[in-house]
Amino acid sequence: MSISRKIDHIVYAVPDLDQAIHDFQLKTGITPVFGGYHKNQGTKNALVNIGDGVYLELITIDHDNAAISSPRWMGVDLITEAQVTRWSLKSDQLEPDSDALKAFDEQMGVIEGGQRKTANGDLLSWMMILPLAEPAVEIAPFVTSWGADSIHPTQNLPEVYPLLDILFYHPDPDSLSTLWRQLGLSYPIHPAAVAQIKIILDCPNGRIEL
Repeated sequence: MSISRKIDHIVYAVPDLDQAIHDFQLKTGITPVFGGYHKNQGTKNALVNIGDGVYLELITIDHDNAAISSPRWMGVDLITEAQVTRWSLKSDQLEPDSDALKAFDEQMGVIEGGQRKTANGDLLSWMMILPLAEPAVEIAPFVTSWGADSIHPTQNLPEVYPLLDILFYHPDPDSLSTLWRQLGLSYPIHPAAVAQIKIILDCPNGRIEL
């Protein structure tokens, strides 16, 4: 995997969380751990520790949250099957990162804070440069900065299933070159008919591509 800026987490959007946890366990040999609810976004998640302070987030619509309607973040309203739709960088420089993302897309770059309690009562608190609701798959990353009083989600996930590679595909790779440079990214972007993010994990069932 190319040396680049640290990833915080990778988003795997799914139509139904219970079914996705079941399917993920059959495919990989890993059982994702239920994480919690994003009440202000209308989603819920389950997590897998993929090493080096990075987690895979299985995310879906929380249909019990009637206060939030479409379009919700991360492309969850646009997918028809499980797929990687977003990825997040770690950051201690939110303002410069925000400026770079706004220059790439004027709708990007919005900084917002959030927090939630885990199932065992630990506090998760963060500042985030928010991902957009559209498109279904976005190659440009969003950005996460965890609070000084917050644990990181990987601290509640003892088993590690290493991320071996992350691969990016886009119809116009050159359109992201300035953003890549400003964010300090060195991952190659491969030409393809549609935007895609793929990952390769070292799982109990072997090397698995998602």
